[in-house]
Amino acid sequence: MFGQPKNDQDDHQMVNPEEHHDAPQADASAQPFNPALPTADNSFGDAPASAPVINSDQPAATADNDSLISAESIASNDLMEIKQQALNQLSPLVGHLDQTPVEKFRTTMMLIQASDNQDLVKDAYAAAQQITDEKAKAQALLDIVNEINYFTQHQEK
Repeated sequence: MFGQPKNDQDDHQMVNPEEHHDAPQADASAQPFNPALPTADNSFGDAPASAPVINSDQPAATADNDSLISAESIASNDLMEIKQQALNQLSPLVGHLDQTPVEKFRTTMMLIQASDNQDLVKDAYAAAQQITDEKAKAQALLDIVNEINYFTQHQEK
């Protein structure tokens, strides 16, 4: 970076070996590297290996960031708590919804995946048995097998 006599961009130049020893070296540290500007050989290159990487997506660390992060996690915890309460209230009420067998299956699968409640797999299987379209029924049964695989693989670990 500072005080280095050679910029890595110069490595990309085609230099005649006989002229290389006699050619004056340009002071690469005179101007900072800018990937939007061409190098001496009119090509665009990557930043030198020693160039610092600046990530503008991450804010600088301050006390305000710490409070922002904890406010976000509080909000996230609140949302997760509301989600859990809604799932607990929705489960016994699903049977009251006016749904086609496919919709009932999808709703039950959503409940299974959102709550990791393997007890609902039997309800999803029963809903899949009511599906008359062979293609949709096959997909529903495949989804049930995948959910059972998910639960059994997680129990083994």
